[in-house]
Amino acid sequence: MATGIPNSGITPPQITGAVTLAYPGKRATDEILRTPPARPKLVTQLNPTVDSPTPNRLYYGENLGVLAHLREDCTVRGQVRVIYIDPPYATRSVFHSRKLANAYDDLLAGPAYLEFLRERLIFLRELLAEDGSIYVHLDENMAFQAKVLMDEVFGAGNFRNWITRKKCNPKNYTRKTYGNVSDYILFYTKSDNYVWHRAVNAWTDERALREYTNVEPDTGRRFKKVPIHAPGARNGATGKPWRGMNPPPGKHWQYLPSTLDEMDARGEIYWSPTGNPRRKIYLDASAGVPVQDIWTEFRDAHNQNIHITGYPTEKNPALLERIINASSNPGDLVLDCFAGSGTTLEVANRLNRHWIGVDNSPEALRTILRRFSHGAAPMGDFVSVASSGVSQDELTLFSETGIPESIGLNDTHHPIANFSLHATPEMDMAGLENKTDVTPPSKKSRSSSPPQPCVA
Repeated sequence: MATGIPNSGITPPQITGAVTLAYPGKRATDEILRTPPARPKLVTQLNPTVDSPTPNRLYYGENLGVLAHLREDCTVRGQVRVIYIDPPYATRSVFHSRKLANAYDDLLAGPAYLEFLRERLIFLRELLAEDGSIYVHLDENMAFQAKVLMDEVFGAGNFRNWITRKKCNPKNYTRKTYGNVSDYILFYTKSDNYVWHRAVNAWTDERALREYTNVEPDTGRRFKKVPIHAPGARNGATGKPWRGMNPPPGKHWQYLPSTLDEMDARGEIYWSPTGNPRRKIYLDASAGVPVQDIWTEFRDAHNQNIHITGYPTEKNPALLERIINASSNPGDLVLDCFAGSGTTLEVANRLNRHWIGVDNSPEALRTILRRFSHGAAPMGDFVSVASSGVSQDELTLFSETGIPESIGLNDTHHPIANFSLHATPEMDMAGLENKTDVTPPSKKSRSSSPPQPCVA
């Protein structure tokens, strides 16, 4: 149980300033922002619907240089409404797809990992709109240190939530620990004025009947009763008597007496037999049950019928739906610079948002392009493909040829073709030939249009 700070009679020194994380190799912010920007080349632009280039972009390259490049582009800098990233977790592991292709290395740890993450967070803050939000998905390895880093970069006052996600079913651990079934999402905004659409879950009949226990005889409307006072004494009108009664000691009325009169005239005040007023909250006026900061419904793929791409650490699309719907509007720009399997990009596209994705893994690029063309497949089908001896090369991206019948393509998928693909010079597009209809740079590429310069 908690106890108070001992009172020794001596006033403790006042220590002010922000809490920061110290570690070897931590660079100054200005030095990081001087990172040379990448100079990606336009590989192809698919089905532009307007004369100007599509705002949807997929970059194949190291994300730090690409982020520095995007910082020079005033159509992106300060314009991104939602950032979601699911970076490596400092696991010191190498991850493979379900077809055993190398997907990405997660070998950084300790100070090197923290600086790797901090460099990207600094650039992401530059790209984020003033009313934008960022969500960073991590596990217990580095989430706690990352929280301090994000307080530094975005401001502790802009921290909104530490979201706990149930990632899997309970485990039968043989180790002497509790089962590890959760990971975490750190939610920050750039300012206090941010886009927010409260997420709600629909009322179940059982829960509605349990919480809304009263029914108006005349209207049949179901309601619950809540106090009309709030903690804290006030000297203004809300601390004065209303209808001849004072607020309870140490409290004040939640509304001005004149507003309470109006509510009572509309029948929105319930008077108990002893004359105690309470406010009516109607079930039919509720959009649903507000979502809290523990999310249990977005587990990773956990049965053979769930559609996946086969990329490791792939996240549930419904998780991204909640985040993008809560923190953006249609037409807004969404960014994921650890794009992986392309879940963020596919969901953003489906929700009528523009998007930018970045990844340096050829397996990620293949996965994203194939997902854009064909959608995902039931998880069980990857087992069938592995046992059938079908090679990765047979699973072409933008052609039905070579896709085994055992891969159950998502019939509800609408191909994503309105985007431009860019690659930084050091990336080997030739290694992707024969797996996509994108022509390697040696045959078709040209430099991207220079970014629209930003006025300082």
